[in-house]
Amino acid sequence: MKTEVLKSIKKTEEEYRLMIEKASAEREQIIANARVEADNQIAKAASVAEEYKKKRLTDARNEAAKKHSLILEEGRKQAESLRSKGNKRQKEAVSLLIERFKERVHVTA
Repeated sequence: MKTEVLKSIKKTEEEYRLMIEKASAEREQIIANARVEADNQIAKAASVAEEYKKKRLTDARNEAAKKHSLILEEGRKQAESLRSKGNKRQKEAVSLLIERFKERVHVTA
């Protein structure tokens, strides 16, 4: 009877030991899978972040190019306006310059 009880205890201990080993192996597998999944998510997040960064840089470059074009166009318009104003008063300016020159020439002569 004692041997049967001892055998039963040993058998039960062995079953529990096997269950613990199996649970430990499953735990290790779950942890390994979780790490792989975490690495995959990190890689995916890094990829998404890189794409977002590239898109934002492209958008910023395009915006800068638009502003650059607008500034150049405004400068051209201002230069044309100044030329136009200058041309309108050019005859007047030339006449004034000649008159002043004549005054100087007569004063020193």
